[in-house]
Amino acid sequence: MGDKNFMLVMCLLASTLYVAIASSDGLVRVGLKKQRFDINSINAARIEGKDSMYAKGEGSTTHDSDDSTLNTVSLKNYLDVQYFGEIGIGSPPQKFTVIFDTGSSNLWIPSSHCYFSVACFFHSRYNSSKSSTYTEIGKPCKIHYSSGTILGFFSEDNIRVGDLVVKNQVFTEAIREGSAILSLASFDGILGLGFQDMSVGNVAPLWYSMMQQSLVVQKVFSFWFNKDPSASEGGEIVFGGVDQKHFKGKHTYVPVAQKGYWQIDLADFLIADHSTGFCTRNCTAIVDSGTSFIAGPTAAVTKINHAIGAKGFVSMECKKVAAQYGDLMWELLLSGLQPDKLCSNIGVCFNNGTQQVSNSIEMVVEQKRERHTEVGQDLLCTACELILAWIRTELMENKTKGRVIEYVNKLCDNLPNPTRELAVDCDKVPNMPSVSFIIGNKSFNLTPEQYIFKVEQNFSTFCISGFIALDVPPSQGPLWILGAIFMEAYHTVFDFGNLRVGFAEAV
Repeated sequence: MGDKNFMLVMCLLASTLYVAIASSDGLVRVGLKKQRFDINSINAARIEGKDSMYAKGEGSTTHDSDDSTLNTVSLKNYLDVQYFGEIGIGSPPQKFTVIFDTGSSNLWIPSSHCYFSVACFFHSRYNSSKSSTYTEIGKPCKIHYSSGTILGFFSEDNIRVGDLVVKNQVFTEAIREGSAILSLASFDGILGLGFQDMSVGNVAPLWYSMMQQSLVVQKVFSFWFNKDPSASEGGEIVFGGVDQKHFKGKHTYVPVAQKGYWQIDLADFLIADHSTGFCTRNCTAIVDSGTSFIAGPTAAVTKINHAIGAKGFVSMECKKVAAQYGDLMWELLLSGLQPDKLCSNIGVCFNNGTQQVSNSIEMVVEQKRERHTEVGQDLLCTACELILAWIRTELMENKTKGRVIEYVNKLCDNLPNPTRELAVDCDKVPNMPSVSFIIGNKSFNLTPEQYIFKVEQNFSTFCISGFIALDVPPSQGPLWILGAIFMEAYHTVFDFGNLRVGFAEAV
């Protein structure tokens, strides 16, 4: 459910305090203590883990409103990108943090029988021997993602979500987590809220069990995401209705176009209020609470990113160093300064020049091949040492400074970008165009402040485009994924009873 991307890695290994609070409006909220994170804490590759799922449509298994009726779970804002909350499994409840994911349908958490995956030892693990309501099933299963495979077996127990207790729920005890990135994740598992049609093993999702056991009055659940990472509350998911205070106006509802995912028709998308013409034949969009970004066909997303001036992270940082320090680096090399100390002497590196350029280049190229990357924490330092190596090579050929700096900029442009995420100039964000999606004959507008991630690290500010490319086979496309960026702007209602999805401006 998430790949390891450079600069965008789930690496928070911090504890979180959870407190259940019964409010006067009849809602039960699980309060979450919020921490402020840096750029290394972003879970930006959530979409990568689902590429194969969107293409295939399912996973696989191995075979042998009254407020008093609402049930609310608060969500933690994982630096504007990922939201997760707490559930309890068993009697007495064993606590786990999970992503509430409308893009999948299974519930899985690490098992106490997980001995050979490092990820399991960094997270809470379910111990069936400590639960009086556990029922053994034992049937093996596997859940595939492009980043790896979750291996485990089915079990049955009671699940507590907010103040609800779902009895005899089948879930997966994970005994092998195929992606190393899960070791660094701040959540223990995934709670799928998609349709049973796409459930591995045809297991009834937890949401289905809530309805079947008459735990909710309305067959509706809704999301509110709080974009403000400094706020004490990251968001809410409400089972059985909606919380009126989290939106204004009325929801615009559109029917589910295809069961499996919460998939709806998309009439068009606009840049600066102008149609792009990419949806001349029907486009559809999956509304996915477990995906961070907005994803779409390469041709369309490329047009958006071109309009906002988005470029690869490596190229952008490389050109930034070349523009700010290129002339100085040239002069210092001519003066005889030792190359291994140059980048630290000009204040770009703080490692006394010990980082090896050849290793950095090899790392970028090799990890580009693998698509799961993590370049060094200090991109500016890496870029400086790359440029230093290039300038030294050109100096040996007695080329002029102007020609060398021009050549360096071309090399920067051609550096491989190890991820699909692109950076933008933070100073230009206010002047970027709006991007709009036409859903149900209504335009849902996103401002640049809404579709750009802005995070800080080591006194540097990084701005990341919220649009990434995702191509699926023509028989199922063109397909868009409306992730957390869209849902932050628009309160979202998943109406199972009427098979529709509704959007209203979030407040």
